[in-house]
Amino acid sequence: MDTKIEQKKGLQSRYLLASCVVILLIITGIYSIFKTRNSSYTVEKDDLILSRVIQAAFNDYITINGVVKPITTVYLDAYESGRVVEKYVEEGSMVRKGDRMLKLENRQLYEQILASENNLAIKQNNLRETKINFESRRILNQKELLEAAYRLRRAKRAFAQNTSLYQDELIAKEAFLNAKEERELATKQFEVLQIKAKQDALLSTTAIKELDNDLMRMKTTLAMIYERIDHLEVKATIDGQLGMLDAEVGQRISKGQRIGQLHVLTDFKIQSAIDEHYIDRVTNAVTASLEREGSTYLLKAKKIYPEVREGQFQIDLTFRDKKPENIRTGQSYFIKLELGAPSNTILIDRGSFFNSSGGKWVYVVDASGNVASRRSIKIGRQNPKYFEVIEGLEPGEQVITSGYENFENSETLILN
Repeated sequence: MDTKIEQKKGLQSRYLLASCVVILLIITGIYSIFKTRNSSYTVEKDDLILSRVIQAAFNDYITINGVVKPITTVYLDAYESGRVVEKYVEEGSMVRKGDRMLKLENRQLYEQILASENNLAIKQNNLRETKINFESRRILNQKELLEAAYRLRRAKRAFAQNTSLYQDELIAKEAFLNAKEERELATKQFEVLQIKAKQDALLSTTAIKELDNDLMRMKTTLAMIYERIDHLEVKATIDGQLGMLDAEVGQRISKGQRIGQLHVLTDFKIQSAIDEHYIDRVTNAVTASLEREGSTYLLKAKKIYPEVREGQFQIDLTFRDKKPENIRTGQSYFIKLELGAPSNTILIDRGSFFNSSGGKWVYVVDASGNVASRRSIKIGRQNPKYFEVIEGLEPGEQVITSGYENFENSETLILN
């Protein structure tokens, strides 16, 4: 038989109660948001900074900080390794091209020179002996050729005489054949000696030429080693000021190690770091200016470095005509860098409101001056004084440009 299952009482009541609580929480949240978004906030007018919206020429520039540096810096790297045995100048000294600054010691290099000089002396002795031997052989060959020529002439004369006598049947045939064979032998010997002398002369010329080339190479190598000895004395490569010399007596210097730098002080440049936000707008065509002791000095871009490091890129500026008389390396200047030509547009003063709204909205004061309402705007370019307003404001309106941190995101402000 089927068993009847009784429905539990109170289950629907619990579900209903939970649903009511959730609905109540949702309504409360919506009310809170609505209340927050539409509530007003009372603030003292004297605690605010009010700015008038204007229409004027917008100067598209930024202010950057620049440091004076020499127009050119030449780095000094060690050509040879060695231990510092003497230091002739100190940092900051003025030097002329060729002036000695450091002296290094490298005993291994001295040993190489002695070995090269010894090898060169041996090679020179070998060349001298080879030339003597070839000259002796040449003289011996000439002597043998003379003797062979003499024997050939005698053999030819004897053969001619014996031929005549043999034709007159005055000598035996054997004597005639002996004379003929002697002539042929003398001829062959003379030809062989000629070939031998020619080959010896060619071999002598080739061998001496190779030895001369070896000797020349060894002299060149030795000269290069002598030049390396000269490099143990570190000398100034230009006229200028010694900006840095990282070497002390007794210190071990490695080959290729950077040990110093020289500054050319015939002119100066100003190097500055600029926020990467402006990297597309800063070109070689930009101009700049700085004020110093009541005078304005114009500058132009010399070099723009494409690398971005820690959110900034570097630019070098040079003076277009005159420069401050008391300019020195390491001085700092505030520079006005022009990014574009002036244009007529709507402007508002820069203020800390931007930190709260991101430039997307502001509080606009009404005609009575007692109420400020929140309004969306769109900001374009900016310079150290103004923001360019693309839309949302009209000239003559008044806005709050001080910070909005204490206004609790209110839609309306009551100004007392």
